[in-house]
Amino acid sequence: MAFSNLIDAFRPADGPPPKTLWRFCVWALSGGWGIIGMAGILSMLVGLMEVFAFFIVGWLIDFVLAQEPSTLFADNWLLFAGIAFFFVVARPFFMWLSAAVQNLSVQNNIFPLILSRLHRYTLGQSARFFDDDFAGRIAQKQQQTARSLTDVISEMLQAGGFASASVVGAAAGLAVVNIWLGLSVAIWAIITFYVVRWFMPRIRLRSKHRAASRAQVTGQIVDTITNIRTVKLFAHGDFEDRTALETLKEYRIIGLAFSNLTVAFRATVMTLAGLLPVLLIGGSLYLWTLGIATPGDIATSAMIATRLAQMTGWVSFTALGIFANIGEVEDGVRTLSRSHEVVDRANSKELQSIAAPIRYEDITFAYGGEGRALAGFNLAIEAGEKVGIVGRSGSGKSTAVSLLLRLYDVEGGRITIGGEDIRDLTQDSLRHQIAMVTQDAAMFNRPAYDNIRYGRPDATDAEVIDAAKRAEADAFIQGLKDYKGRTGYDAFLGERGVKLSGGQRQRIALARAILKDAPVLILDEATSALDSEVEAAIQASLTDLMDGKTVLAIAHRLSTLAEMDRIVVLDQGRIIEEGSHDGLLAKGGLYAQLWARQSGGFIRPDLAAE
Repeated sequence: MAFSNLIDAFRPADGPPPKTLWRFCVWALSGGWGIIGMAGILSMLVGLMEVFAFFIVGWLIDFVLAQEPSTLFADNWLLFAGIAFFFVVARPFFMWLSAAVQNLSVQNNIFPLILSRLHRYTLGQSARFFDDDFAGRIAQKQQQTARSLTDVISEMLQAGGFASASVVGAAAGLAVVNIWLGLSVAIWAIITFYVVRWFMPRIRLRSKHRAASRAQVTGQIVDTITNIRTVKLFAHGDFEDRTALETLKEYRIIGLAFSNLTVAFRATVMTLAGLLPVLLIGGSLYLWTLGIATPGDIATSAMIATRLAQMTGWVSFTALGIFANIGEVEDGVRTLSRSHEVVDRANSKELQSIAAPIRYEDITFAYGGEGRALAGFNLAIEAGEKVGIVGRSGSGKSTAVSLLLRLYDVEGGRITIGGEDIRDLTQDSLRHQIAMVTQDAAMFNRPAYDNIRYGRPDATDAEVIDAAKRAEADAFIQGLKDYKGRTGYDAFLGERGVKLSGGQRQRIALARAILKDAPVLILDEATSALDSEVEAAIQASLTDLMDGKTVLAIAHRLSTLAEMDRIVVLDQGRIIEEGSHDGLLAKGGLYAQLWARQSGGFIRPDLAAE
């Protein structure tokens, strides 16, 4: 247990992840470098002890040959006891210690350390970051980067420190025995180093391409599975299969290029591995014929040559894995270290409550493109006022709400609360003061309890059930049952709430908003998926929920906005009309036209063409 807690596996990182490989590694592993260094030293110590063991055996052979057999043990029992202690106690102890630090302290802690940091940073990305990518691909990148960097550190500790210490120790020790043997090992090591140096950058680059292609495959498959109902409704199983096959074909081609290079690397390294025993064993035998080397020297050279030759195969696999994983880390860094678009400014204030006017001041926003979702948009909402927002699809209604929530930052103008620019407020404190019910209500694959309690995590079960009852959700929740037999409020809702109808999801989202009880309420087509009977049943709850709150309500079903204090009409990112329901009907403008369409009134041919 002591070894497992040497690294704090969930320690937050300092600042954002850097965009270069080495600095990213320093950021990802900060707080663990001391223990990683300790593990490296222990690994090298074990490697030196391994070589030392070979020299002990060689020296022992020469020593025994020079002794009288009948008194060998009687005269040298203390020496043999010391050698036995080394092999039975000291060497296994340091091997155990090295393994304990590597496995318990390093491997089991740095993966959650890296992944928690990447996930925490990714959660802070703007909505645009997630709009532009596959959810599965982002998750794959997080897992891939954390796993690959963990493997790099683990393999460098297990093989890098051990192997380098073994080679250096062997060369130095053999040089003491005979300079030519030591020089042979040194030259072989230098040649091997340059072979690895030539191959590894190329392997790293191809590994990076392979990782990017694999993430694309994952993203494509996850996207298909996430939308499986649409796939089946349009009978496009064959189409999705062909799409996946095309992506897999590209991955296969990239994978073959990677594999061809690794096969060439393995063949070259194994040839070098076969050369070492020839050099050392043949060289020591030749030196023995000259009377320069002893039988113990021959045995030591043979053991070292055999061990290093075997180790070369292991190290080549390890080096291959290290550089392949480095390529995958680089690919992950390219995606995950992207700077946050929406950030809290230095010295941002905590918003305690929204009891002041909300103002949109000359807002311009185009989602980073050339068009205009909002252009010269101005709107003032008094505290406690209930404002309806209507307009054709694409007129900017949801964009206006997203900007208030700072899911995106305005590209021009500003939004203020009580005269304070919302960019000078912390994002979390701003969003804590706003409750929202959307048309496409998002659900987690968690119990109904947890989905509703998301509105206020410290709510009791009784408060959760009360909110569900007010949202007319209690009855259908009581009848839920998941595949593990969990029922009612304990039943899991499936990915994205797939087990529920649209109306049921909206009622759970409404219960969540009731539980949150924030001073600002945003209803974005909040009752669009409800039938008229259910909508009428929860109307009293909605009226109660809106009481005393500042409300922004977006609706295509205009009858739901008739009781708003004011209705604003958007077209092409601008407010073109505003007023009460009756006043807007009297104007005969766009609102009156939309109302006529919904109420079955006469529609002029020129309007029908719009």
